[in-house]
Amino acid sequence: MTPKTPSESLTVLTDLVLPSETNHIHNLFGGELLARMDRAASIAAQRHSRSISVTASVNHVAFTKAILLGSVVTIEAKVSRAFNSSMEVYIDVWVEDRNSGEKTKANEAIYTFVAVTEIGKPVLVPPIVPETELEQERYDGALRRKQLSLLLAGKIKPEDATELKALFL
Repeated sequence: MTPKTPSESLTVLTDLVLPSETNHIHNLFGGELLARMDRAASIAAQRHSRSISVTASVNHVAFTKAILLGSVVTIEAKVSRAFNSSMEVYIDVWVEDRNSGEKTKANEAIYTFVAVTEIGKPVLVPPIVPETELEQERYDGALRRKQLSLLLAGKIKPEDATELKALFL
């Protein structure tokens, strides 16, 4: 299978925060942002795998900055690493200042998707070849994050978490 770069899966969604999408203090609902991130990540995973891709897990979400009513929000998602049939998708959320146009990182998330057939059977996905330093950092971290997830779920033994052991030895 021919490897792909993260940029081949890049998905950028830009939208406006409307009143019906905010809470009583006029901030974007967290669930609304999660749904937007899930859509962008789904498209990125499908672009990488060229298969139906379903959300397997939401591994990490950081709500570090409130997103206000009327804000322009840009969500960037791309595959950071591919395993057999699963893909880690890293998502960056940016808010654009209405007056200056300056973009500030507001949030980030990491989702895992699995590529499947029409009947839900997992299919193999191409490997990833990082091109930038940031892509390499995210690629390297993906294996540690996967091992930690498997360890916490009881699917691997501590001695098999080689990447995690390397952090402490």
